[in-house]
Amino acid sequence: MTPSISTRLWAECVGTAFLLIGVVGSGIMAEALSGGNTGVALLANAIATGAMLYMLITTLGPVSGAHFNPVVTMAFTIRGEHAVKDAAPYIGAQIVGGVLGVFISHLMFDLDVFQLSTTARTGTGQWIAEIVATFGLIFTILGGLRHRPDTVPTLVALYITGAYWFTASTSFANPAVTIARSLTDTFAGITPAHVPMFIAAQIIGALLMVFVGAKIFKH
Repeated sequence: MTPSISTRLWAECVGTAFLLIGVVGSGIMAEALSGGNTGVALLANAIATGAMLYMLITTLGPVSGAHFNPVVTMAFTIRGEHAVKDAAPYIGAQIVGGVLGVFISHLMFDLDVFQLSTTARTGTGQWIAEIVATFGLIFTILGGLRHRPDTVPTLVALYITGAYWFTASTSFANPAVTIARSLTDTFAGITPAHVPMFIAAQIIGALLMVFVGAKIFKH
């Protein structure tokens, strides 16, 4: 039996909140403990995020599909695997959850709750990286669902952990995460002025993979 829409929206909101707690909270902790070594901080940030994704997709996948990401919802909707009428509510729940996750992270570390990031993340290389990161994320999800659905939590967790390192942007690959990270002036932040191009790149990457996926991962 499919859970009700309210149950699924709660799952998307809470799941995205915990995802941002994993991203932002581990970034704050990593920066505090790494002694200025950015590589060590990024490694800690990546591992914590991957671990959180594995837990969230495993526990909430059966409830809402564990999208936690507007472009994932968009991709499934275009492919006819998600109801059009549920797309906007899902995306709204993801954005709200992401913002709440950032605020909770600030509260845990005794920081000002309301912040705006000053971390610049812009330029052609960053935008291409977000196209690649998002293309790869949708590729991972579609391929996993097509051939080994039971491995999707592991595949996504491993992909994002790796993509932190092989993309110039550290693989945001998620508009809700990008919006939320503009509200934290910590290790994981992105200045609000640079958010629109990141989101545009993410949408492009997802749409490209929807097209390619129709060629590779046919029903």
